[in-house]
Amino acid sequence: MKSLHYILLELPSKVEYALLALLEMAGQADGKTPVTVNEITAKHPIPERYLEQILANLRRGGLLKSQRGAKGGYILAKAPEEITLLDVVTSIEGDREALDHGDDTTIEMQLIRETWQKANLAAQAVLEQHTLQSLYQEREAYRQKGLMYYI
Repeated sequence: MKSLHYILLELPSKVEYALLALLEMAGQADGKTPVTVNEITAKHPIPERYLEQILANLRRGGLLKSQRGAKGGYILAKAPEEITLLDVVTSIEGDREALDHGDDTTIEMQLIRETWQKANLAAQAVLEQHTLQSLYQEREAYRQKGLMYYI
């Protein structure tokens, strides 16, 4: 079978930035220490205003809580193992409903759309299987592999 190099699903920068921010919050040992926008932008090249908009979307989506004040910032609203990557995508991108094409389509168009729907469902299933916790654990495993100790 020939290897395909065509990318059907692009990773939107908003989703990428959201995941980077959420990974920082998942790294808080107690889960109750707020992470500030400045702490995130110090580690990742994300424009501050853009990140604030993204975090607001995640808060509206029920994935984050915000705390005001001198020790304010953002914390996860759920445990990292309860937040799927699909939750993050839908919080940022919104729910996308399939278009109703009515009965005016041909059999060929119906078959094409059914096949496209299968690809869409497969992508959703993958994103639903991976949680913020699993992504965090994979990141930590990569970091551990990168550590080399010399005597």
